[in-house]
Amino acid sequence: MGWSPGLAALDTEPETWVAAQVGGALEAVFETVAATRAATETLLGRVVAEDRRPASADLAALRPGLHLHLTREELVSGVGFVAAPGLLTDVPAWLEWWQCGADGDVRPLLLDLDPGRSAYSDYTHWDWFALPRDTGRRAVAGPYVDYLCSDEYSLTLSEPVRIQGRFAGVAAADVYLRHFETAVLPLLRRLPRPAHLVNARGRVAASADPAHLAGSLTKGPDFGELISGARPGAYDGMRLVPCRGVPLVLVLA
Repeated sequence: MGWSPGLAALDTEPETWVAAQVGGALEAVFETVAATRAATETLLGRVVAEDRRPASADLAALRPGLHLHLTREELVSGVGFVAAPGLLTDVPAWLEWWQCGADGDVRPLLLDLDPGRSAYSDYTHWDWFALPRDTGRRAVAGPYVDYLCSDEYSLTLSEPVRIQGRFAGVAAADVYLRHFETAVLPLLRRLPRPAHLVNARGRVAASADPAHLAGSLTKGPDFGELISGARPGAYDGMRLVPCRGVPLVLVLA
């Protein structure tokens, strides 16, 4: 993804254009998340219309669509639906999650979620689950080492799934950090000031600034509020530009 003087000229500030390009790169992933959310809500709605509660077997109907997303979207390494605890009748927790293996094959994530013996049984504290649940909005979590799915340094993009207005879990997609950096670092390095990207928690998602490494926390204002307002701002000498349509902020030192 290279610098385009023609596109940059559409705005007097190149950082605004860069923020828009970053937003566009992740918007393609969020389209996958949104499609997964819509398919899950339709499926769960049919189950409710049958006057019963869903079971894990019902979620198998999502698999053809999840497989298709993995083969079509270059940045997506994993995708699926993560149920809220207590949603399903037969298991206390469930991830209907599929991912690409090292050889490109599509395979399920198989986890022991028994609360009596599994360290992964409570996933509700992870940002990719908690942020959509608590805010009702899409979220970018990480980067973090994804011990749950891939052992890769990753970002997870997620949105809340609802049944009849009630929170039922999240639709989500994983992006390996190395793939995200390949897409956005050439943009950040073109800017006249050291730049990095942060999520709503202030965690650095990618950086061309040696003072702010990926995965570290940036001190600053309420980045979540800045994202909601979608307007550039300043803090302690830093220029802050929300990325168009996605919950990231471009920060220039």
